[in-house]
Amino acid sequence: MMAAIAAADNGHEVCLLERNEKLGKKLYITGKGRGNFTNSADISDFFDCILTNPSFLYSSLYQFDNRALLELLEGFGLRWKEERGGRIFPASDHASDVTKALSAGLKRHGVRIELNTRAKSLITGAGRRVTGVVMDDGRRFESEHVIIATGGLSYPPTGSTGDGLLLAKEAGIGVTDTFPALVPLVSSDEDITGLSGLSLKNVTLKVLLDKKVCYEDFGELLFTHFGLSGPLVLSASGRVTGRLAKGAKCTAIIDLKPKRSFEQTDERLRSIITSNGARSAARLLEGVLPKKLCPVVLKRSGLDSSKKMGDITASERQEVVRVIKGFTVNITATGGFNEAIITQGGVDVREIDPSTMKAKKVCGLSFAGEVLDVDALTGGYNMQIAFSTGFLAGSEIGG
Repeated sequence: MMAAIAAADNGHEVCLLERNEKLGKKLYITGKGRGNFTNSADISDFFDCILTNPSFLYSSLYQFDNRALLELLEGFGLRWKEERGGRIFPASDHASDVTKALSAGLKRHGVRIELNTRAKSLITGAGRRVTGVVMDDGRRFESEHVIIATGGLSYPPTGSTGDGLLLAKEAGIGVTDTFPALVPLVSSDEDITGLSGLSLKNVTLKVLLDKKVCYEDFGELLFTHFGLSGPLVLSASGRVTGRLAKGAKCTAIIDLKPKRSFEQTDERLRSIITSNGARSAARLLEGVLPKKLCPVVLKRSGLDSSKKMGDITASERQEVVRVIKGFTVNITATGGFNEAIITQGGVDVREIDPSTMKAKKVCGLSFAGEVLDVDALTGGYNMQIAFSTGFLAGSEIGG
């Protein structure tokens, strides 16, 4: 949509081919349906949140940054608000309002829209030039330029099934290995299953790949029936997905009480024991941790929950503290593309001109958005990348 608006604004006659029954289907699932479409961070800080090929995005992000996006969408009638972490949402909390604004822009610029229209192959002419698109129903759309902005492989029900990657390969353009990213992590630890549905706020998550720390942050996570999810985990997944798929050993370590030191946590347990010596050790962590977690932590520490608190030794108490400050979860895989917010991998950016989004060796062809081998953390960064690359691709068709 952004590429179409930019191209039309530059005087081109534009046709937007959409395989779905409506526009912007992927937008509806961003920000848990509320439409986190960008971030308020200074554009120079965006690059710290981009995991793959950040330098490729300098031209697009600086030529059409988050301020330019907000100004454009405001002009199309969108009202917005800022929330924690600089996340920008529609004021209504409805992702559909972003789509409505973009649709208004398409209408204003006279863009022709073809819904339920799926591209099957590219039409190519002499000299490695793309001259149009053939649809799966046999229709042909002749064109002087084609922009592929199909998304990657994540959330297939939204239409992202890798069509753009197949079209790129057909044109002779390299595609890197693809993996699900911003995705839950899977664990084989048997005691995790019983924690399903438990949400933890204000914890620290550290993720190790082959015993080396690759991610560490403070925030919120969720235990699921298969492992871990939530904001911290989704961000961490971008750091591990490719290497985990290739056999790296991955361990997540959760500090359940990061605001208290080991000594402070130990002192709190010692105080509880002193005041409740006759009570069962099974009640040691009541009020310290969520109810679901208490028996799991005690079992992992090796403490006999049937003994009295007064009989707990200092070494046993400190072992409980060690589990609290370093609750480990062995990660064996990530969720699949059906659960992934974005795709890691895609069209090889070495074959794309970053100042125009045009293919270097194929005339009349550009790429934008998630179909490219670029990805970022959660928080609106991936959406801004899509808008910025789309705008640049649409703006640079001529010449």
